[in-house]
Amino acid sequence: MNLWPIIIIASVLAFALKYTGYLVPQRFLEKPRFTRVTNLLTVAMLAALVAVQTLGAGQDVVLDARVPAVLVAAGLFALRVPFIIVVAAAGIVAVVLRQLGWMA
Repeated sequence: MNLWPIIIIASVLAFALKYTGYLVPQRFLEKPRFTRVTNLLTVAMLAALVAVQTLGAGQDVVLDARVPAVLVAAGLFALRVPFIIVVAAAGIVAVVLRQLGWMA
């Protein structure tokens, strides 16, 4: 089976979906309720992505060094620490836990 028809159809559908966003009237986009829902939807989708990437391994839920690393990152973000320091600290936590054999 040739993959090119699937790629072309997916590309056309992605373009059509993006284009329909431009067809929504501006007055609809300016409503406070719509803005609030879209902001909350963005946060919910990002939280779901973090949860899946942190706890998922194939079809299983896995508790390994990523969980404490994400918790450290969340705590540092709550303290408004710069992003690069948060990433470095979370990485160090994961590395140390794996080297110690905990939550490998």
